[in-house]
Order: sequence, then structure tokens, then C-alpha cells
Amino acid sequence: MLPMPAAKSAKPRSLSKYHEKRNFKASPEPKGDAKTDAKKRAKAKELFFCVQKHLASHLHYDFRLEHRGVLLSWAVPKGPSLNPADKRLAMHVEDHPFDYGEFEGVIPSGYGAGIVMLWDKGTWRPQEGFEDVDKALEKGELKFELKGVKLKGSWVIVRTGGGRWGKPALNEAGKSRSWLLIKHRDDWAGDIDVAEAAPKSIKSFGDFEDILASDEPDVWESHKPAEGGAAGKMLQDIIAKAAKLKAQREDGKVKGRGKTVAKKTAAKKRTSARAR
Repeated sequence: MLPMPAAKSAKPRSLSKYHEKRNFKASPEPKGDAKTDAKKRAKAKELFFCVQKHLASHLHYDFRLEHRGVLLSWAVPKGPSLNPADKRLAMHVEDHPFDYGEFEGVIPSGYGAGIVMLWDKGTWRPQEGFEDVDKALEKGELKFELKGVKLKGSWVIVRTGGGRWGKPALNEAGKSRSWLLIKHRDDWAGDIDVAEAAPKSIKSFGDFEDILASDEPDVWESHKPAEGGAAGKMLQDIIAKAAKLKAQREDGKVKGRGKTVAKKTAAKKRTSARAR
């Protein structure tokens, strides 16, 4: 257990950017309320973190840390690495609601359309000297510990001035949105590719095709979030696998209903025979 560090109460962060980008009549994503969630979480003994594997226009991993009623969020294109030599690009994106931490499913259209998998979750805490998370974020360096299913131990996320072709993507405050997610050397570090070794959901224990097959597959026909390239090929493969899974499940239901009817018919015949 990672106890929540003592800290002064601070007003909740804003979800305005998150709300602006989404149509909640079409999206199954949670709307959230930072003020309400901050009150609910005020007495929590642990801070939550999660990583969601997201196949949208490109495959990436959304890394999220609970802070002041929301989930601070970074999009990590290659996913977290357990190798301290790897410096994984993490693009800072809008804060997400706390309830998003349990979200898994299909976003059929609009912003972020695609399939979302809950790839990891657990608790986190800032390391000594970084208890003031807002100050650490302002300075551009946050050291922390994770206690998840797949990710554990000491980590750091640090802002970098670099960007595509050397031109940094800036936030509203004029600061770079580009960060690096790095694993520190400890007992939980190693050269194993954790994304490849443990690709499935820690919620449903399935892969993308399992999530898609269990959903109303609007994304299959009405919208293709990944049109081309590697992500597009991946989506087409997933759709084919999901369609096969769904057909197998439907076939199983039909056979199951057939067996039930046959059993009931046989039982009626036995009852009728005894009555004679």
C-alpha cells in the first residue's frame, strides 16, 4: 500500500477542456465533475493511477495520475518501458475525470474514436521532495512510485523542450507539452517489453477484439478511427477477430437455446408417458 502524502487542500482542477472535446450523447465516456470527485476523494488513503491502451488514429497508451479531483493525463505513443535506458515520449493532454480510470470500451465516433482497454491500474505517490505535485509540474519534473499490476517501483516524468522537428507543442501557458516517462533503476526495472509480454486488459482479461465483440459495434461500419498505416491494419485485423468471436457467441447461444428446448420437450414426453 502506498499511503497518500499529507498535503494542503487545494481547489479541484478543471475538466473544461475534456468537456469541450466530447459529445456525451454519443460517447460512452464518463462526464465527471472535478469538484464532486475531489470531495469524494478527500479522505482517500491512496492516490489512483491507471494506464489505458487506446487504438484510435494511432495506437498509444494513456498514462494517468490522480490529482485534485481529476486524472492528470499523458499520451505515450510507445507505452511505458521497464528499461531505465528508454525515455518514452509522453504528450501532456487534457485532464480526465476520476471515473475515467475504470473506463474500457468503444468510443464510436468523434474525439478519440476507437477502442479503449484498461491495461493497468493501481496506486501512486510522489517521492520525497516532490510532495507538492503542482510545484513539481510547474518545474517540469515529478518523481513518483507506482504500485500497479504491471508497473511498479520508482519513476520520473520530466518536461522536455523538444517537439516534432524540434518545434515544441505548447500548452495554454506557453510551456512544452512534451514530457519523457522514465523508469528508475530498482527491483522492478528490466529489459522486458512489458507491453508485448502483458498486452491484455486487467479488467476484462481480454484483448481489443474481445472488447469490440462485447460492444455494440457502431465503430465497425459507421466510423473508422484508424484509416490507414499500421493502426489501420491493426484495426481491420481486430474487427475480423471480433466478428468471429461475436458469431461464435451467437452460435453458442442458438445451440444453447436448442438444447434447452430439446430438454424441455423430452421432459414433457416423460411426464406424459408416466401419466398414462
